[in-house]
Amino acid sequence: MSFFAELAYQYIDGAWRVGGGSWDIIDFNPYDQEKLASITVAGVGEVDLAYRAAERAQRAWAEAGPYHRRGILENVVRLIGEREADIVEAMVVELGATRAKAAYEVMLAKEFVREAIQGTVREEGRILPSPVDGRENRVYRLPVGVVGVISPFNFPFLVAIKSVAPALALGNAVVLKPNQNAPIVGGGLIAKIFEDAGLPAGLLNVLITDIAEIGDALIEHPVPKVISFAGSDKVGRHVAAVGAGHFKRVILELSGNSALIVMDDADVDYAVEAAVFSRFVYQGQVCMAANRVLVDRSVEREFTEKFVARVRALRAGDPREDGIQIGPLINTLQADALAALVERALKEGATALVRGRTIGSLVEPTVLAGLPRTSGINDQEIFGPVVLLTSFDGEEEAVRIANESPYGLSGAVHTRDVERGVRIARRIETGMIHVNDATVHDEPLVAFGGEKFSGVGRLNGESAVEAFTTQKWVSVQHGRRRLPL
Repeated sequence: MSFFAELAYQYIDGAWRVGGGSWDIIDFNPYDQEKLASITVAGVGEVDLAYRAAERAQRAWAEAGPYHRRGILENVVRLIGEREADIVEAMVVELGATRAKAAYEVMLAKEFVREAIQGTVREEGRILPSPVDGRENRVYRLPVGVVGVISPFNFPFLVAIKSVAPALALGNAVVLKPNQNAPIVGGGLIAKIFEDAGLPAGLLNVLITDIAEIGDALIEHPVPKVISFAGSDKVGRHVAAVGAGHFKRVILELSGNSALIVMDDADVDYAVEAAVFSRFVYQGQVCMAANRVLVDRSVEREFTEKFVARVRALRAGDPREDGIQIGPLINTLQADALAALVERALKEGATALVRGRTIGSLVEPTVLAGLPRTSGINDQEIFGPVVLLTSFDGEEEAVRIANESPYGLSGAVHTRDVERGVRIARRIETGMIHVNDATVHDEPLVAFGGEKFSGVGRLNGESAVEAFTTQKWVSVQHGRRRLPL
């Protein structure tokens, strides 16, 4: 695809330019290792240029008003729709995504931009009462100024849009750093769409770089007031520490270790379908994926037989081919690490009900059962097509096992008694949980975020307004007040 070469640049202050760093990021197709692009990384100088450009452009953008901003975002939705087929193909090639996953990501991205369009007119202020006679308290909601966005490789287009679109809608400027495994889908494509939509220069800048080149310059720079980060909890912990040290507001969407709970009265066939989707969508490289499937012992045999049969039927291979449901992991390092984790689980006492092969970056599905609760594997995020089956006896044990994880992003409970499901869901220590559905969900209006090691803060809808605006108190004294000194 020609745009892999056309967009393989930094995008700063409305200009496409070669980075000033000391090395190149090589963008590969994760399935066959075909070279897609070579991009010279941005250096610390470009970080400063991008933030300063954003700072210069932001004030006029905020003063232009919400209806002007709305028109630009409407163009963005239209352009995503017109280019949807090309965006999907880019995801298949750069991310190893199946076409179904890619199409879902693009569809949801459009919905998030549509929600951001509504957000342009959500900068509502308030007038609050005062105990002081004649005083009027006005509380204004204003843009924070400049937002730094750091996005992951797994849903790079969507996750970037989730921060970029509402931040711009609310009158801010943005500097976006995509993951180096998704520089085009997560960076260049987004910049091109907003540029063609008429966004003024400087309001969205894209830096393709790495901490090895710029250190913490992206977070430490004095211009951005908010850093929105999505990625691992290990890196997120560092982002939080550096951001706090420079008095930045930090929004963190981090790792997960979701549990899908199958109760004794569940619709087993439906629970199987939900569990397969929850674990194996995009090869399990999803923070909300169900690492753990907890099954009541009374339905364990039936569920396991049907689940194993369904997993065995999944087709792994080149995602460009029709009918492929499992594509490659993002690189061979991830594939090798996952294979080592499976070996460790087997040595610690797990049984492989399905044992997939590892061929380069392609990892076939694996189903493990009987892993001792003392194994640390139970408590870590498994970012790939490997699932742990665990049995339990009754509701109390299900809740206890689900809550033993240090993470708390998503989850699901399957039961024919909806209110029972809600009661259990409320007891699970997680930011999001779904009754009789999959663990993988995201919607534009609903607060998205985790508890414990899974993150800090929320995005989407009103939560995005909280994330990307600040409140300012302006009091007006009507008449002359007698001061106490």
